Amino acid sequence: MKCFLIICLSLVSFLGLSQSLEGTWNTYNKAGEIKSEVQIYIKDGKLYGKLNKLGKAAVAKSDAKCVKCTDYRKDQPFIGIVFISGLKKDGNEWSGDKSLLDPNSGVEYDVKIWLTSEDKLAVRGYLGWFYQTEYWKRKK
Repeated sequence: MKCFLIICLSLVSFLGLSQSLEGTWNTYNKAGEIKSEVQIYIKDGKLYGKLNKLGKAAVAKSDAKCVKCTDYRKDQPFIGIVFISGLKKDGNEWSGDKSLLDPNSGVEYDVKIWLTSEDKLAVRGYLGWFYQTEYWKRKK
């Protein structure tokens, strides 16, 4: 009976370790200041990211629009724009081709996203062979 209880408790704790990317994340500029707040969510089995608000460093852009976008997001306000679109899960990563939009330039990047810890998210944008990785922190 004790063995059964130990196995059950082990399984419950193991299942509790599965972490979700869903939630609110803060992005940071190179000076370490909060750049924006992003909402990550899953819809129909795919991952999306929406810009909720801009940090103090970007307040002047709070009414900015995506004038350089070439798709359905053209002229949409930055606030509320879905800039991560339709990522598919592959193991512990989510990825997609031309699925990460830079609203400032209108450029779409290939992207991979994964958790490095429960409260830290790696977001890597690719343009050909070149890439840049940002680390976002879960908002508490």
